[in-house]
Amino acid sequence: MHTAVCDSLGLEYPIFAFSHCRDVVAAVSRAGGCGVLGALYFTPDELEMELAWIDEHVGGKPYGVDLVMPATLAPEARAAVEAKNLESQLEAMIPQENRDFVEQVLAEHGVGPLPDDAPRAHHLLGWTDTTGRGQLDAALAHPAALLVNALGPPPADVVQTAHGHGMKVAALASTVRHAEKHRANGVDIIVAQGTEAGGHTGEISSVVLWPEVVESMGPDVPVLAAGGIGHGSQIAAALAMGCQGVWTGSIWLTVAESDMSPLIVERLLEAGSRDTVRSRVLTGKPARQLRTEWTDAFERPDSPGYLPMPLQFMLVADAYTRISRAENRELTGMAVGQIVGAMNQVRPVRDVMFDLVDQCGTAMQRVATLMGQ
Repeated sequence: MHTAVCDSLGLEYPIFAFSHCRDVVAAVSRAGGCGVLGALYFTPDELEMELAWIDEHVGGKPYGVDLVMPATLAPEARAAVEAKNLESQLEAMIPQENRDFVEQVLAEHGVGPLPDDAPRAHHLLGWTDTTGRGQLDAALAHPAALLVNALGPPPADVVQTAHGHGMKVAALASTVRHAEKHRANGVDIIVAQGTEAGGHTGEISSVVLWPEVVESMGPDVPVLAAGGIGHGSQIAAALAMGCQGVWTGSIWLTVAESDMSPLIVERLLEAGSRDTVRSRVLTGKPARQLRTEWTDAFERPDSPGYLPMPLQFMLVADAYTRISRAENRELTGMAVGQIVGAMNQVRPVRDVMFDLVDQCGTAMQRVATLMGQ
């Protein structure tokens, strides 16, 4: 199971684990994989604290940082991107009709406003190049081995800067065209993400996309398989298609080290593989998540529809805080992939890693037996 990508990053196993939880990131890296911290929801100062904690708890093992610097924004957002009061200008672009609809849906489910002293969610953060640069500066100040851009091709200057700090750069792609843009910008590792994945994802299934991207990239650009991976046999399948490792995310939401709320963990454990939907409700771009009465509401005839990134997230950010605070079961969801149907118990990270490696070896032996070797 050791591949060239392991050698390039100093890994024992080519298993990459995306998580917003620092405990999960550190635990995966200590277990021989590469934990990757999702930086989107942190301010630069908060990200600095998270990375400092990981540095102290990762045991000298490699880890990565995942940023979001989208290549395309609403035209109004692009015009305002250099303004000092960027966030307030963007807030002013959100139509009152959309704000009223959010309040209507929350009222239908008995979700009230936040108390005046309750902490508010961050609204903008890394959704734009301008706000993402502060997160990038924080990441570059730490010994992360990998910098990942989760949405669109990372700017060429960011790739060059990361290389200057000794970091490899990876980027997610849901089509061959995306992968080719990444390669043109100097990206080292392509993450081919099938539609089964959680969060932002395209429409092509993993089993079709992985070999397409591998063939397009050729032997010099390693490809990681992503989308619906939660069993070692799927890792073996990805390796058989020419991928050098796997990128996982959803399966770490229900590990013992996860910081998910008890209600979200309960919702994830009870969900089946058919209980997710690709919806624009979270960010304005299609993202796979649990189907809830919240996602259904935005598809109703009386819905005003979705706003472009980053306006949609700015519209709903406080609503998610209110839903969480109210512990409203019908509206509570989470970005998660179709593998959620196999996420049926809470286990430590180390146990999950052990099973993935063991199952992969068993699957490879099964193939050898079937081939009569």
